[in-house]
Amino acid sequence: MNGMNHDFHRPDLELQRFRRRVRLMAACVLLALTALFARLFHLQVTQEEYYATRAESNRISLVPIAPTRGNIEDRNGIVLARNHSAFTLEITPSKTMNLDQTIAELSEFVTIEAKDIKRFRRFLEESRNFESIPLRTRLTDAEVARFTARRYRFPGVEVKARLFRQYPQGALAAHALGYISRINDDDLKWIEAEAEKTERRLVYKGTSLIGKTGLEKRYEFDLHGTTGHEQVEVDHQGRAVRVLARSAPVPGSDLALTLDVPLQKMAEVTFGQRRGSLVALDPRNGAILALVSSPAFDPNLFVDGIRFEDWDALNNNPDRPMLNRAIYSAYPPGSTFKPLMAMAALAEGKRTPEQTIADPGYFFFGNHRFMDDKIGGHGIVDMRKSIVASCNTYYYHLANDMGIESIARFMASLGLGTPTGIDIPGESAGVLPSPEWKQKRFRKPEQQKWFPGETISVGIGQGYNAYTTLQMAHALANILNHGQVFRPHLVAAIRNPETREVRQLETQPVRVIPLDPKHVEFIKRAMEGVNREGTAARAFRGATYSSGGKTGTAQVFSLRGQRYAAGRIRERLRDHSWFIAFAPVEEPRIVLAVMVENGGFGAVSAAPIARQILDFHLEGKGKEGPAPEIDAPEDGPDAIPAAIPAALPAPAEDAHARP
Repeated sequence: MNGMNHDFHRPDLELQRFRRRVRLMAACVLLALTALFARLFHLQVTQEEYYATRAESNRISLVPIAPTRGNIEDRNGIVLARNHSAFTLEITPSKTMNLDQTIAELSEFVTIEAKDIKRFRRFLEESRNFESIPLRTRLTDAEVARFTARRYRFPGVEVKARLFRQYPQGALAAHALGYISRINDDDLKWIEAEAEKTERRLVYKGTSLIGKTGLEKRYEFDLHGTTGHEQVEVDHQGRAVRVLARSAPVPGSDLALTLDVPLQKMAEVTFGQRRGSLVALDPRNGAILALVSSPAFDPNLFVDGIRFEDWDALNNNPDRPMLNRAIYSAYPPGSTFKPLMAMAALAEGKRTPEQTIADPGYFFFGNHRFMDDKIGGHGIVDMRKSIVASCNTYYYHLANDMGIESIARFMASLGLGTPTGIDIPGESAGVLPSPEWKQKRFRKPEQQKWFPGETISVGIGQGYNAYTTLQMAHALANILNHGQVFRPHLVAAIRNPETREVRQLETQPVRVIPLDPKHVEFIKRAMEGVNREGTAARAFRGATYSSGGKTGTAQVFSLRGQRYAAGRIRERLRDHSWFIAFAPVEEPRIVLAVMVENGGFGAVSAAPIARQILDFHLEGKGKEGPAPEIDAPEDGPDAIPAAIPAALPAPAEDAHARP
């Protein structure tokens, strides 16, 4: 009976369980529908504007338009850097399935060399944000036509018309102009830092090239211009359908330089195969007329991305053509330092022009003998004769009397030992020796002490002295300007190519050194005597204009008391040849500093170069080809004497210096 009751109630129990399951499933379905409805409401109502914008952005692409880079011209309007249009074959890697296969198939219609592939691979490693990368530049019209007919076969590959930088004068003034090359991560960091420092909005999207050295880098943001953009409608495959809106780019500004291309050409030709540098400037305003660093390089090599072979040839060349010797390399000035020392003595009241010394051919300091360049000495020497004949003994005495602090203080006022502020990057400060400098330069206490004997070497432009060619030209110009100091500069004006508005750069003195006009006039006339009857007389024989100058010879290594003989020394260990000059004497319009590495005595190599430049600048004439060297006699004012050590040697050891 109990069993029958149990069977009788089972159908009701199962029904109840079934109904509970149905209700649970219905609740789950209702909950899911509610969640779905809520999500749809959120997407279609609450976030409608956001997703509509996202959809629109997928349909519309913002394409940057790189601006046209500004031109660079010399003072005569001669173009030194410009742009020209050419077709490039470019690949966007993100839109290409197989790069190697694509390149192989493209080579059937377009000439693609191994160097092109190497450059493409290098750019591929540096590329950012799925940019298109050039595979071949400067396509011919026939190559463009062959590719265009088969364009459909190559997704992600297209022909673009791009502007390329061109330096029509080749290697002329290359170190002043600099070069442009592809932007890398370091450049992007520099752009960000400059934008933050100057509070300027610098947009470089769409720009693949940037100034790396010289004026191209210093005036990068003026030359670059302002990036524009296009709003382009694209299809589902990312292909452009139509242009919806366009903001035109603003072209970069043009630079008008102080450089004189004919003079620059003449200056570079006169160097020939010599290594060295030259700076010609207008002392009245600091304008650079010519800046030479020899040997040079062709900046056109870098525009498309320099080939490995070309870079290897430049980088491993022992003559270092990439080095800007005019503003970076510092050398002992040798006897070109003497007019500056004479000016310091007059300004500090340590000498008068009439005071004399007796020169026996040496100067004793303690038990050490410093030798003059002329055996037997120059006899009775006043200040003018000390410059004209380049008497070392006079300046040994003078340096000892003035002391290193007084020398360093005056030379610093002329701008030695600090960058001049020229408007190209990479300038060296040089070395103006002083006790303070030596303490900072050396670590060991015994090396930090300044010895009085070191001052003697400084007095004739040797010892620790080291200055750039630009610094020597700048220092001389500051004297000739009666103490008015102008910043050396290469850019005279910046011109807006659209409005033609010209912004002239400031040419006012940055400071004034108190110099007595009578002292300045004396130095000018003494240096005139150098070119008339002194150490540079042979180089300036027959000149129809007045000029002043000073020869100098800087030793490369110490001969430790031995007599200097160029023929017995390896070429790269021979003395450096210096010459500083100005003309005309009455109202100088040009100042020159010439430095020839391992060129020997100043009158032999550097002075003839200066003569050729001054002839061309003042008279419009000049010889074709490198300046000839002048043979130096075995003895006399133009002799090549022995060397003086950079620091005081052991007692009783002779030391020599050259004018």
